[in-house]
Amino acid sequence: MKTWRLLGVPLVVLAMAIGLVACGGDDTVGGVSDQDVPTAQGGPVEGDVAISNWPGYIDPGKDGTVREFEKDTGAKVKYIEDINDNVQFFGKLQPQLDRGESGDRSIFVVTDWMAAQMYRLGYVQELNHDDLPTVFENLQKQFEASEYDPERKYSIPWQGGMTGIWVDTKKAPDIESIKDLFDPKYKGKVTMLTEMRDTVPLVLKSEGIDPADATKEDWLAAIDMIKEAADAGQIRKFTGNEYTEDLTSGNVVAAIGWSGDESLIGNEDAEWRRPAEGCNVWFDNIVIPVGAPNTAAALGFANFVYRPEVQADIAEYVNYVTPVTGVREILADRDEDLANNPLIFPDEEFTADCDEQTDPPGSQADVREVTEKFEEVISG
Repeated sequence: MKTWRLLGVPLVVLAMAIGLVACGGDDTVGGVSDQDVPTAQGGPVEGDVAISNWPGYIDPGKDGTVREFEKDTGAKVKYIEDINDNVQFFGKLQPQLDRGESGDRSIFVVTDWMAAQMYRLGYVQELNHDDLPTVFENLQKQFEASEYDPERKYSIPWQGGMTGIWVDTKKAPDIESIKDLFDPKYKGKVTMLTEMRDTVPLVLKSEGIDPADATKEDWLAAIDMIKEAADAGQIRKFTGNEYTEDLTSGNVVAAIGWSGDESLIGNEDAEWRRPAEGCNVWFDNIVIPVGAPNTAAALGFANFVYRPEVQADIAEYVNYVTPVTGVREILADRDEDLANNPLIFPDEEFTADCDEQTDPPGSQADVREVTEKFEEVISG
């Protein structure tokens, strides 16, 4: 069986580890139970703190949020843009996490389903809300709980977004649907995400199947459809965040991608489109890994980015959904278009046909079967 390898760990093995906890069962690969994880310790905000995040996910530069935090607190931040895909990142850090180490990082930003699975494996610390007064004072009410973390025991929303299609409107103005990505005239000119919970549900929706009601057989059939297209050369490749590079270079005319990545795409003709059949919605979250050094500074950073004026700077740059109250009013004073941008402040009409990311249905064995099959496809 052909596999990708990340630091010597076969991707299919990683998929199996993740699949084993996808349904919240007691059996895990490595780690400890969620009853054994420590609580992140608060205290003075000082010293060094390392943060792993996705590319283009914070306002940069000498006046950006990281530098402002350093000036405000005296802490020193090592900010690392090394998350390209949830599973790949997990694979890179999992051997260290299994030893109770965090790779010297104090914060990860991962998608809600991955945060939940890392917590179940015992890799993520719990949070004392008393150490996060600014967060819980300014967290929008609709984000106070999530399906994955109802009590916000271990996760703090960073930014949210939607998965749809980035289109080069000059080269492929007629692409409006996921079905269009299978049109032979775009052979070799489209990409799909390595994130199974992004790609497969969108294909299901294009086939008229509600992901919330889909069976294991529906998921497997959608993966077969993707495999057939990949084998035929219809899909150029499967990507993480680097799909932005292919849009910039002109290698592709369309890519399944995330709504706020405009700052990463050097192509003025690129436009994010909500597919005709609807999109996926999700949130990425701050988590503090077990073994993290300087958890006090990590908690301090979370409080800092939840100041509405700081969050407004982030939202203005990244154009993702903000979880913080008061940001819209600040942006309205700067630029009315920003305050009305549906990628930052989507209304119910804009997301009416969109679904929250979902795991494959069924038992742990079912989830593992689906996950392994998808990983085989994206591995080639």
